[in-house]
Amino acid sequence: MSYPFELGDETLWDAGYHSGMLYAALARGAAEFLKVPSGLTPTREGSCEVSPAAFSAFTARLYDMYASTRNDVLHGLADGLLVTSLVLAERAGRAIVLRPQHEASLREEMTTLARSMA
Repeated sequence: MSYPFELGDETLWDAGYHSGMLYAALARGAAEFLKVPSGLTPTREGSCEVSPAAFSAFTARLYDMYASTRNDVLHGLADGLLVTSLVLAERAGRAIVLRPQHEASLREEMTTLARSMA
């Protein structure tokens, strides 16, 4: 069973059920913490619809929080959610501009993760 993240008729990520549900739950929690909508809407069909503008804003806000601190715990907590969100944003045609000091490491993580996000 899967939990696809869709943009119209396009599947951005055909996540495994548990991976997709956990990502969506983490995104909801982070969006609440950041006081912005996540841009992700669960559907009755068992998928998640991605609103490109709102999701891009959520991902940018998540990245801004990540980039504005040197707190290792906060980086560790946000890293998986951020990298997954960056991959989805890129697939939705809404790539986030990364600061030079994060570009190489986050791009490497994105490339590795994207291979698993078929």
